[in-house]
Amino acid sequence: MIAVVCPGQGSQKPGFLTQWMDVDGVPEHLARLSDAAGLDLVHHGTEADEETIKDTAVAQPLIVAAGLVAGRLLAPQLEGRSDVVFAGHSVGEITAAALSGVLSEAEAMRFVRVRATEMARAAAATPTGMAAILGGTPDDVAAAVAAVGATAANANGGGQVVAAGTLEQLAALAENPPARAKVVQLKVAGAFHTEHMAPALQPLRELVPQLSPRDPVQPLLTNFDGSRLTSGGAVLESLVEQVCRPVRWDACMATLAELEVTRVVELPPAGTLVGLAKRGLKGVPAVAVNTPEDLQGVRSTLN
Repeated sequence: MIAVVCPGQGSQKPGFLTQWMDVDGVPEHLARLSDAAGLDLVHHGTEADEETIKDTAVAQPLIVAAGLVAGRLLAPQLEGRSDVVFAGHSVGEITAAALSGVLSEAEAMRFVRVRATEMARAAAATPTGMAAILGGTPDDVAAAVAAVGATAANANGGGQVVAAGTLEQLAALAENPPARAKVVQLKVAGAFHTEHMAPALQPLRELVPQLSPRDPVQPLLTNFDGSRLTSGGAVLESLVEQVCRPVRWDACMATLAELEVTRVVELPPAGTLVGLAKRGLKGVPAVAVNTPEDLQGVRSTLN
C-alpha cells in the first residue's frame, strides 16, 4: 500500500515552485489554478518573500495548488490502483480530497480560497498562533498546554503536539515548557483548529451547496480520527468542520500502519510529514517530493 500525503500550512518556502515552472504544462496549470483561486500563484510560488507567503490567505491556496500540480504529474502512475491511499494534514486534506476524486481542482481552489480568506480574517481579530511541542510525556504536555489556556490543536504523533492560542498563551508556554520538551513557534498566523476559527465556519457552510462532491475513487483518510471516508458529502462536511477541531495526524498514521503501507510519498512543499512518518511509521520508506527530479524518482518506483 502506497500512502500519498499532502502537507499543511507552514510547509511553504520562498521560491519552492521555481523549478516546477520548467516542466511542460505546469505554468498553464498554475495559471488555471490561479484563476480559480483569484490569486497569482506563479508569483507567490516563485518570487514572493517569506513574510508574504506566511499570510494565511496566500499560504493555503499556494500549498493546495502545489500538491495539485505534483499530483497531476504523478496521476498516470496512481490512477486505477487499488494499493493507494490519500491523506492530508490540515489544509492538505483539501489537496487529498481533490486527488482522490471528491472535488474538482476548480472546486478545491474555490474551497481553499474561502477557507483561507475567512481564517485569515478570524486570525486578524485576535493575535494568535501555534507552537510545536517536541518531546515530553503526553500527560506533561497536556498539563502544560492546559495551564496556559491554550489548545492542543494538532496531535502529530512521533512525540509532537502543536499548541494553539493567543500570543500571550504561547509565550507563557515557551517560558514554562513541559519537562524534557522544547517549544518551537510555527510560521502560521493564527490559532488554527481551535474556537478562534469559528467565524470561518458559516462562510464555508454557505459554499457547500455550490459544490458537487463525488465519492472518493481511492481511499481517503480524515484528520478527525484517521478513519476512511467513503462519501463525498461526508468528506466535504469534514473539511468544513476541521477548521475548528484538532488535527489527529497520529490517528492517520495509525491507520496507515494498520493498512501496512510500504511507502509514503509526500507531495510539495514536502518534508514535514516525511519527518513525522520516520518517527511514527518506523521502517517505512518515506519520500519528500520537492523537485521534478524527486517526482521522477517516485514515478520510476511506481511503474
